[in-house]
Amino acid sequence: MREGEELDMDKLRAYLEPVLGSKASGLEAKQFPGGFSNLTYLLSSGDEKWVLRRPPFGSTVKSAHDMSREYRILSALTKVFPYGPTPIHFCEDPAVLGGDFYLMSYIEGLVIRREYPAGLDLSPDQVRQQLLNFFDVLGELHSVDLQAAGLADFGRPLGYVKRQVDGWCKRWTDAHTPDTANCDAIMQWLQDNMPPESGKASVIHNDYKLDNVIFSLQDPLKIIGVLDWEMSTVGDPLMDLGCTLGYWVESSDPDFFREYRNMPSDVEGAPKRSEIISRFSEKTGLSVDHFPFYFCFGLFRLAVIGQQIYYRYYQGLTKDERFAAMVKKTHVLQQMCLLIISGSISQ
Repeated sequence: MREGEELDMDKLRAYLEPVLGSKASGLEAKQFPGGFSNLTYLLSSGDEKWVLRRPPFGSTVKSAHDMSREYRILSALTKVFPYGPTPIHFCEDPAVLGGDFYLMSYIEGLVIRREYPAGLDLSPDQVRQQLLNFFDVLGELHSVDLQAAGLADFGRPLGYVKRQVDGWCKRWTDAHTPDTANCDAIMQWLQDNMPPESGKASVIHNDYKLDNVIFSLQDPLKIIGVLDWEMSTVGDPLMDLGCTLGYWVESSDPDFFREYRNMPSDVEGAPKRSEIISRFSEKTGLSVDHFPFYFCFGLFRLAVIGQQIYYRYYQGLTKDERFAAMVKKTHVLQQMCLLIISGSISQ
């Protein structure tokens, strides 16, 4: 476990005994690598495994790391969406680990990060099918019946697009530092080019990317799990697709953007953004006439997230060098936004 992010295992074992029974006494924990927000740990006892999620240590902004919200949506989705981990127990007693946390099932499988793992040799046709399956599962999420899931009151879909633009612009302003990119023109363009509401309210993930899904070890084209629900809500599915495509680097993109890709979306066989958008429109019936807006928003939002992470380093709140590197990424994302605004890249 990373320094300062260790769990008090004695307290945890004692607390979880009523939940896990005799298995709790033998609990061991390992921290999952990566991530800049909520902390995730693999718990094991004998041959059984579970996953524990908790907010960052020292976090005082509950709304930014709302474990109960994550637990609620996972509980609701178990009835209607077969890819979420099964929630097991929620704890709101800070005496145990210093903050809220929850326990959920562990899904064993394949996670794809910046590159395909060694030994996974997919043909271009298989790559294409795997990545189309990735977007089809997102479409399945957007098709969840809100009433049947008990999530009709989970978010505020009316006015969602404007609230998102206003909110992320404010977050950028609050986290801006003298050494980072200038996004004034981008924020103004997003305000001036906001499309009408799509009229569709869906469960949206808000951070749907390859390293947040799990593929089957037996069939690496098949998704068996979707992770990291901390930003999920009910809103416009076009915004969700735009946020995912903010991560989608393709082979024809500028080198400066390809250098910062974090998933292998530019390999031979990978579908282009234009194809993904058209397929999404065909399956949902939603207009994608304004998709440059959604794509630009997705990129800008990632720039803001990166800047917020960097801001913690700039203010001396962390010495983690991963945080320091985020300022370069904000410049890259700013340049991509400006290319969209100029019409050099449309989707």
